[in-house]
Amino acid sequence: MSQTPTNNKVALVTGGAQGIGKAICQGLLNQGMTVVCADIDMEAAEETTLEYSELGTIQALALDLADEPSVENCIQEIISEFGRLDVLVNNGGLSTAFNDPIEDLSLDDWQRYMDVNLTGVFLACKHAVPYLREQKGNIINIASTRAQQSERDTEAYSATKGGVVSLTHALAISLSGDIRVNCISPGWIEVGDWQKARTRIEPIHSPSDLAQHPVGRIGQPEDVAYMVCYLASDVSGFITGQNFVIDGGMSIKMSYNDN
Repeated sequence: MSQTPTNNKVALVTGGAQGIGKAICQGLLNQGMTVVCADIDMEAAEETTLEYSELGTIQALALDLADEPSVENCIQEIISEFGRLDVLVNNGGLSTAFNDPIEDLSLDDWQRYMDVNLTGVFLACKHAVPYLREQKGNIINIASTRAQQSERDTEAYSATKGGVVSLTHALAISLSGDIRVNCISPGWIEVGDWQKARTRIEPIHSPSDLAQHPVGRIGQPEDVAYMVCYLASDVSGFITGQNFVIDGGMSIKMSYNDN
């Protein structure tokens, strides 16, 4: 992503320390924005801010999306430090790694997904909207193609991501005229080499992995970050309430089992 002239916009990226969030932080810095990398993993957040410090102003803040005081404190720290908030990227959330079959899925685990992946988006919007409204800013939610299609045993995760898509168009109407709200639904995005140093892995994909995608490759975090940068910019000013699927065409490809 090429460097562009510095502007005075301030962006908050939740879950910004690793994976897609880290690429989004990099992209917004390259757009000249001040970036707040908020994450529950402060080791990773501080590592990312150090790595990107030469790109512009970036600050790490602690954030637990399931805890309203933590969310409110994060927003207030941003206003105290920078005096404004222009862009909220709701990227933070739990992955599908811990889902169990529905008959074994505990209410506590189900609720944890809801608290982080869906309620966390609501809380960030709730506390950010007064400041975003002042700047005619925008909100970009990161959902998933799991909102439209599923693998086995992903009920909790899929339900939260469907909720994020619905919350997006509801907010777009409620905040119309003041704040634009859009959503991105990534498909298979390889994040193994975008983790903090001690957990980073070199991805290995088979030819069949690549062939599942009409574009012929696995998605990269930058693929999502480019769309975030577009939606966060003034050139997308006529776009709100939309869900952009970024999956290399995988969700529109018909598949049949060979007999």
